[in-house]
Amino acid sequence: MACHDMTGAYEKEPLGSGFPADEKQAYSDKTYFPPNYNYIAANVGSPTTENCGKCHFFGGGGDNVKHGDLSSDLYHPDKKMDVHMDVGEDGNGMTCIDCHKTENHQMLGKLYSLSSADEGRLSCTECHEGDVHQNETLNRHNNRIACQTCHIPEYAKGVPTKMEWDWSTAGKVKKNGKKIKEKDSLGRVVYKSAKGSFKWETHVKPEYVWFNGTGENMVYGDVIKDTTQVLKINELYGNHDDPKAQIIPVKIHRGKQIFDPVNKTLIVPHVYGHDSTAYGVGLDWNLAAKAGMEEAGLPYSGQYSFIETEMYWPLNHMVSPVEDALQCIDCHSQDGRLANLDGFYMPGRDQSSLLDLIGILAILGALAGVFIHGGIRYFRQKNK
Repeated sequence: MACHDMTGAYEKEPLGSGFPADEKQAYSDKTYFPPNYNYIAANVGSPTTENCGKCHFFGGGGDNVKHGDLSSDLYHPDKKMDVHMDVGEDGNGMTCIDCHKTENHQMLGKLYSLSSADEGRLSCTECHEGDVHQNETLNRHNNRIACQTCHIPEYAKGVPTKMEWDWSTAGKVKKNGKKIKEKDSLGRVVYKSAKGSFKWETHVKPEYVWFNGTGENMVYGDVIKDTTQVLKINELYGNHDDPKAQIIPVKIHRGKQIFDPVNKTLIVPHVYGHDSTAYGVGLDWNLAAKAGMEEAGLPYSGQYSFIETEMYWPLNHMVSPVEDALQCIDCHSQDGRLANLDGFYMPGRDQSSLLDLIGILAILGALAGVFIHGGIRYFRQKNK
C-alpha cells in the first residue's frame, strides 16, 4: 500500500517509519488515525513519485536527511534541479519507475551503500549507450568516469542535507533541567539534548571515490579492528588499477557514534521510546546501551565511548543540464575536484620532473627549429 496507494491516506506512525498507527494517537502538533484499508485497497495504481518519495525522500528522520540527492525538491523539480524529472512545459517529466523498473516486484537499483554484491544495479548506460558525446575525448572518459561524476556537480540543491551528526555532545540541558533544541539560519535543528549536534549544508560539492560495484558493510556485532582510526560504516571497493572501477561522486556522512571500547563493537542503544531506559527520555547512555544491546542479543561490557565514523552515499539523482556539467579544468587542476584521489597520474593536476623536462625540451626544440629555419630562409633571401 505504501507503493500503490493513490489516495495519500496511507501514513506510517509519527516518526514516518514502521507500521501505520493502530489507534488514534497524538504526536507533536499532529493527530494520527489508523488508515482506512478498504478505501485505500480500492484505489491503487502504478507508483508515482509521491509514493516513492514518501519514504525515500524522508529517510533518516526528515526531508533529505540521509541521501543528499533525494528530497521533496524532486516532487516538482525544474530543469536545474533534475534534468530527467523536470516537470516544466518542455521537461522530460520522468518519474522514479521510468528508471527503477521491476520484474516480479524485483526492482533495479540496489543501494550502493547497503548492497555489497554487484547485482541488481542501475546505471546511466541503461538508456545512454555508446558514444554519447560529440567530443571523442569525453567519450573515452566513459570507461573510467561515471556519468554522475560530471553531471552531478552539486547535490542538496534546495532542501539542506545532514552532513555531520555528533552523538557525543548529547545530554546537555538548561539550568532548569529542560531539554535544549537549537536551530540554524536555515531553520534546521543543529542541537538536541536527545540527539547531539548536527551540521547541514546546501549546494554541496560531492567527494569522489573509485568504485567497482562491490563493497563491505558493518553489521551488528562486527569487531572494530582499530578504534583509534575513523570507522567506515561502509566501504566502496575499487582503485585505478581495477579495470571495473569508475570514479563516482559520493556524499560522505561523518559522525560520532557510541561504541563499546572493551568488546570493540558499535553499541545499538535504545534511543526512542517512552520508558526511562530510552536515551531520549532519561539521557542516560549506560541505561540506553544496556537495554539496546540486550534487545539486539549482543554483549555489553558496561563501558562506552564514542568513535568517529564515515558512511558513503553514492549520488545518482539531481542530474544537472549539460550546460551546468563540470568542465575539464574542474578536475584537471592542482586544486580541482579530484585533488584527493590518488593512485594515478592526471594531467593538469600532477607533476613529474621527467615529464616536465621532456616538455620543456620539446618546446625549446620546436622554438629552436623555427628560428633556425627562419634564419636560413632570411639569409638565403638576403644573398640572392
